[in-house]
Amino acid sequence: MSGTATAPAPVGDDRPREKLLAKGSQGLSDCELLAIILGTGGAGLSALTLAREILHEHGGLAGLVGVTAVSLQRRGLGPAKAASVLAVLETARRLARAEVPQRDPMSQPAAVAEYLRLRYSRKDQEVMGALYLDARNRLIAEHEIFCGTLSRAAVEPRAILKRALQWDAAGLILFHTHPSGDPTPSAEDVAFTRRMTEAGEILGTRLVDHLVLGGRGRWVSLRRMGEC
Repeated sequence: MSGTATAPAPVGDDRPREKLLAKGSQGLSDCELLAIILGTGGAGLSALTLAREILHEHGGLAGLVGVTAVSLQRRGLGPAKAASVLAVLETARRLARAEVPQRDPMSQPAAVAEYLRLRYSRKDQEVMGALYLDARNRLIAEHEIFCGTLSRAAVEPRAILKRALQWDAAGLILFHTHPSGDPTPSAEDVAFTRRMTEAGEILGTRLVDHLVLGGRGRWVSLRRMGEC
């Protein structure tokens, strides 16, 4: 019998788990990473094909932020696999939250914006909320003010500042998302920021910043624009 050793089979594109172990994770595509999370596909459907279908439907990996178990489920993807995807997304949010400084969060505004984007982005829905700070600029609370398609005119500064009084907050960081992905502030956003600044000055609660969160990590600070 011959003693010649058999060469290992090459790691192909249809074997993302083996590719990760052999070459590391950085070389994997978004589709391959999602396929590993899914583990398997369904009858006549590979994990890669299923991952490709999901990413196409949601506009890429960034589009998975805010998905629900119901929106994920389909042929080949039941509750268990949906739970795996949601668990990975929640892990990403918690890692992003760990990067936000407890003291003076706006010393790293990009970290704050990334956490808020991962935490509050909703597909086809705008979310507005606030981070409340104490007199030493330490984060003491966060609150989602609304989620939906409400006009900015329907949100009263006094409702936001009422929470500030309840938590004895000296300042707050206002934020809202733009589901379109474009974080450019509207004229309505600018007008509301000015109203919040004026109302906060009357009650002694400083508006530290107003962040507009878009897609793919993009964000705009209205303080940097000189609006608060």
